[in-house]
Amino acid sequence: MRLVLLGAPGSGKGTQASMLKKFLEIPHVSTGDLLRAAVKAGTALGLQAKAVMDAGDLVSDDIVLGMLEERVSQEDAKAGFILDGYPRNVAQCGALEALLERLGQPLDVAVKLEVPYELIVERIAGRAAAEGRIDDTPETVRARLRVYAEQTAPVADHFAEIGKLVIVDGVGELDDVFQRIVDALPA
Repeated sequence: MRLVLLGAPGSGKGTQASMLKKFLEIPHVSTGDLLRAAVKAGTALGLQAKAVMDAGDLVSDDIVLGMLEERVSQEDAKAGFILDGYPRNVAQCGALEALLERLGQPLDVAVKLEVPYELIVERIAGRAAAEGRIDDTPETVRARLRVYAEQTAPVADHFAEIGKLVIVDGVGELDDVFQRIVDALPA
């Protein structure tokens, strides 16, 4: 199973990806984790990414795609993977689809966790208070959600247009949301 997990920040993607990883026995591939690991390991792509980040710029799509290619080509990803954090825009959708086709691992499904924004603000505010994070104020969360709505939400529209999108209600108990995702996966 090769799937992309979509949803706004705070929608529960990371939590559900961890549960799906165990259930499906496939790796959870987070582009943020890939970048941090490549920089720490000092790989060629990691050094390129570090130089870009040190300059205060965003890492290019080519570098991220290169890291994704390396990761999904590893043996443990042959049976599938869960992508989290990529694609972030429609242009990246095309690049991802071309890469997966070239690797003979076409995408099976994109699962979008649907959670009302005000509930996300509450969730993140609660998490911030519990973890002592001062950067997750309701105002900053709302700003991140606006950026998501403008830049990343159209990714779901793209996957809907090509018949790969399933939308899952992300509200409720973790196990209930997980079961909804499992039930929505293609056979």
